[in-house]
Amino acid sequence: MAIRAVVWDVDDTLFDYTTADREGMRAHLLAEGLLARHSSVEEALARWREITDLQWARFAAGEVDFETQRRDRTRVFLDRELTDAEADDWFRRYVTHYESAWSLFPDVLPVLDALATSHRHAVLSNSSLHVQDRKLRVLGVHDRFEAILCAAELGVSKPEPRAFLAACEALALPPDQVAYVGDHPEIDGRGAAEAGLLSVWIDRGGAYAAVEPPVGPRRIASLAELPSLLRADTRFGAPSTFG
Repeated sequence: MAIRAVVWDVDDTLFDYTTADREGMRAHLLAEGLLARHSSVEEALARWREITDLQWARFAAGEVDFETQRRDRTRVFLDRELTDAEADDWFRRYVTHYESAWSLFPDVLPVLDALATSHRHAVLSNSSLHVQDRKLRVLGVHDRFEAILCAAELGVSKPEPRAFLAACEALALPPDQVAYVGDHPEIDGRGAAEAGLLSVWIDRGGAYAAVEPPVGPRRIASLAELPSLLRADTRFGAPSTFG
């Protein structure tokens, strides 16, 4: 069955989240006078990312809501008791710096252009619609997608099959006619494959080079590889295209 639509992850797939987060937090810590609390900038940034990943996992598991994970990221990072309003204010100041560093990866617009007439497009993110809808508008690609689905509103997160199937339902297509493209080997790669979609795992820069590839996803290093992969539709026993 031919692939008729592509559903996209956003952060670190279309949008260079890691760079924006690092540069935004670096500028924020400097503005807040907090760099002296850490042995180095790199140590501070690594700590922030570790806390972000842990709190995001709690949100993805349904243990806390979206706003709570943001507040808890702030409280744990600062190691300080804060009211909700204080945590929100600190995070909002960080977001100002973070947003100033927003950008798409260079291979995004070329592949969206290449697939514009041959495939339909949607977004499935483990974030919130409020965040991702605005982000896609600022980045100038919002109108490229028929549907934008996010975990906070769906009530279910990747890698749960129900999240991927909700995206298929929004497109009124069966899973075997939909591809999913994401950057995480388990949350995106394995999750989409187990839901029955053509799963495409983009491993930019070999970020997961040491990771044993999960069974199911096709592994690529650049979105430039995607059009030929979709034309081939090699889900059944094909070798990885990575490397």
